Amino acid sequence: LAKAIKALEKGMAGAFLQSYSADILRKLTSHSRDIGDEDRKTLAAFLSSTSGDAYAPQSGEITGILKTIQDEMHAGFADATATEEAAVKSYEELMATRTKEKEVLSQSIETKTARVGELGVSIAEMKNDKEDTEEALAADQKFLLELKKSCATKTADWEERSKTRAEELVALADTIK
Repeated sequence: LAKAIKALEKGMAGAFLQSYSADILRKLTSHSRDIGDEDRKTLAAFLSSTSGDAYAPQSGEITGILKTIQDEMHAGFADATATEEAAVKSYEELMATRTKEKEVLSQSIETKTARVGELGVSIAEMKNDKEDTEEALAADQKFLLELKKSCATKTADWEERSKTRAEELVALADTIK
């Protein structure tokens, strides 16, 4: 568009109309949604004419339309560029956040895995301690039963001795009297 505007301002309309830039301008004009129907017709009439046609310039109207199109395209490009840069920045921030989050979660997984291992060892030790305690309990209960039997036997022996001694003391007391 810049070349087309410069060529038209210099007055080389006929030379411009035969250039590659004019072909591009024709395509832009026919597909642009930003151009009103009246402006499109004016541009089309200008671009379809040849140097020998009876086209009479309309006091810079064509260059005005082209400058307007160029300004709108620059504004649109600037908006798209700003939007894209904002999206890229947002993406990079998101990726940085996700990377940090991933590192934190990885550390958490490692910590929890280590804790699971420690708990597994602790559980195994507790099971062994339980088995040892159960064996000790069984031995202690057996010892208690034997002790009860022994105590019962000794109590019976003591009672018999006490009875015998009491009888002997009574017999001695009777003898001494």
